[in-house]
Amino acid sequence: MNHPLLSAALSDRSRRDALRLLAALGLGSVLRPANAATWPSRPIRLVVPASAGSGPDLFARPLAEVIGRKLGQSFVIDNKPGATGIIGNDIVAKASPDGQTLLFTYAATVVINQTLQPKMPYDGLRDLLPVAQVGAGGNFLVVVPEFPARSLKEFVAHVRARPDVYDYASWGIGSGGHLTMEALRMQSGIRIRHVPYKTVPQILNDMQGGIVKVGWVDTSSSLPLIRAGKLRALAISGTRRGSATPDVPTMTEQGYPFDTNSWYGLFAPAGTPDAIVRRLNAEVNLALASADMRERFVQMNMADPPIKTPEAFAQTVRDDVAAWGNVIRTNHITVD
Repeated sequence: MNHPLLSAALSDRSRRDALRLLAALGLGSVLRPANAATWPSRPIRLVVPASAGSGPDLFARPLAEVIGRKLGQSFVIDNKPGATGIIGNDIVAKASPDGQTLLFTYAATVVINQTLQPKMPYDGLRDLLPVAQVGAGGNFLVVVPEFPARSLKEFVAHVRARPDVYDYASWGIGSGGHLTMEALRMQSGIRIRHVPYKTVPQILNDMQGGIVKVGWVDTSSSLPLIRAGKLRALAISGTRRGSATPDVPTMTEQGYPFDTNSWYGLFAPAGTPDAIVRRLNAEVNLALASADMRERFVQMNMADPPIKTPEAFAQTVRDDVAAWGNVIRTNHITVD
């Protein structure tokens, strides 16, 4: 089969593997001309509900570049940080369902907000259509180099002996970092104050300046500082260690179970034609199967990306809404 999706950047073996994968998922026909033959008719707006330089942004840009070449239209990245993703997600939820406005976001903006935020301007399960999952992994608990702990158990012991002395940063009330620390707090009995920030880069800047000594951050944008010794990662949430940081154990491995993974994902407004959704899913999955993108995942410290149909990704979203909702309700977590 000759198709612009199968670019020269893919080796013959990668090309064959990708085609077999799409056939197994029932997506082989998506590579043929879609019913929405006129799409895309102009550059595609890709809303990222996080700041430039953040983890979602660092994945969205190279992926958009690859897919844009295959579609024959560029992607325009529109960073809309704030309100734990609600601002950016709302733009896409209310956009015209024509495939010209898409969302590249992280799990918490969809699955956590669905339970935690009582007055969202949209319904994440009803108004946002899952297209493709991009990666899976966790978040880092990081401390400044002078912090007297080199493991999660040492951190818990140190903070528990000094109740209400330390603050910790996350990227907002109800963020994955906030709820993960709440889960750790419930298990360990530590008392530590939450300082919500707007973005992860702001946390990283303030930690370097000594303004805050503890923080939850994504495993991608924090990686250069960890490698340079300017921050120390004590633990990673989720089920797997980071591919670029195999020496950082999971929370579960250190005695504090927390096995809910984070992910990035591509979404479209509800009502987007199925032909467009499946074409996008096929493009994303082919890009993820390439050696270049797999290497980027290693560089960005994410696990091998799962290859899923839109339906399988939608099921992941529903399962995670239930799991996070249980954490929120069990621990009586509310927004201030």
